[in-house]
Amino acid sequence: MAPTTANWHWKNKNVTPWAKSWFERELVTISVSGEGEEEASISEVTYVEGDVELGQRKSKLITIYDCKVELKWKGTASDGTAVEGKLTIPEVSHEITLDGLSDYVYEWSLTTSSSPAVDAVYKLARARFPAALEAKFLLFPTALVDTHGKDLQINSTQTSRTGTPAPAASGSASTPAPAAKPVEKKPAKAVNSTAIKVDATFMASADDLFSILTDEKRIPSWTRAPAKSSAQPDSEYSLFGGGVKGKYILLSPPKEIIQTWALQSPTWPEGHAATLTTTLAQGADSTTVTWTLDGVPLGLEDEITRNIQGYYVHGLKSIGYVQVSHYTPSSSTSTKTKRDVPPPSIGSSPQPYVAVTLAVLALVAAFAVPYVYK
Repeated sequence: MAPTTANWHWKNKNVTPWAKSWFERELVTISVSGEGEEEASISEVTYVEGDVELGQRKSKLITIYDCKVELKWKGTASDGTAVEGKLTIPEVSHEITLDGLSDYVYEWSLTTSSSPAVDAVYKLARARFPAALEAKFLLFPTALVDTHGKDLQINSTQTSRTGTPAPAASGSASTPAPAAKPVEKKPAKAVNSTAIKVDATFMASADDLFSILTDEKRIPSWTRAPAKSSAQPDSEYSLFGGGVKGKYILLSPPKEIIQTWALQSPTWPEGHAATLTTTLAQGADSTTVTWTLDGVPLGLEDEITRNIQGYYVHGLKSIGYVQVSHYTPSSSTSTKTKRDVPPPSIGSSPQPYVAVTLAVLALVAAFAVPYVYK
């Protein structure tokens, strides 16, 4: 069976035990430190519940997972006190990590008795652990595909199980084999694509928004993950802990950013990059940011639109940027106008009626006078 045909059908592999081991191995490498002598780290993954599967449909690998993760963490206070606590993350899933449909929820508890020094470590853990954990969670789908994808997909170098072995070459054993031709790299396949656009208006200046979208030190505040960004043309950048990568093409502070954009996801075509143009239009008291992504593979429009809205727009809102909603009156609203009242015409004037009335009264008086004096 041809590889393209074999990879078209639905396949599924449960990898829950592997996923549990991955979380136990990777999450305990996380450690953070404060501005003083405080430090904290994940000490143990105590519980992982849920299902993790890798599926294939129409030659695409799909990660399917929804897990609850419970951790223990420890730290050292500035006065040397050992601090311990627990952390539960009710949902680590494809929908949160890749689709951005909702935010991670963290349920914290402090095991050590409270004191000013202990509370400082607790505050450090609550502030720094989420970004570090979410950076790890972004790596999970890629690790899942890299480890188990080969078990589901058949490539052109694999021998078909129903194929007939090729006959052995005839001739003397001493005949030297022809030199192997160098393998030429095939150009990346053209991807049918389209463009999407997302815009949002924030109560902030264009300068401030341009800075927080490009400054390597400020980006992690809204992506909640490590970032790489020198904000120079022809320089590479990395957002969301490596979840999005690309290269800056043009930066025109504070009005426009043009950059290549590639999602590090099993659903994104390998070697393909879209072009993200971010424009910032400042008004009197707010700035409208428009993200236009050209080159989105057909079929991924809804997913990528949700990602832009969830990770970019909601990310900025999550750190205090107020989104403005402008009200536009309906154009169908009609306005009533007063009907002009025409001025009274000359013929309708009451003056002629008054004159006639006076004449009649005078005539009556003339006839009545003789009778009065008799």
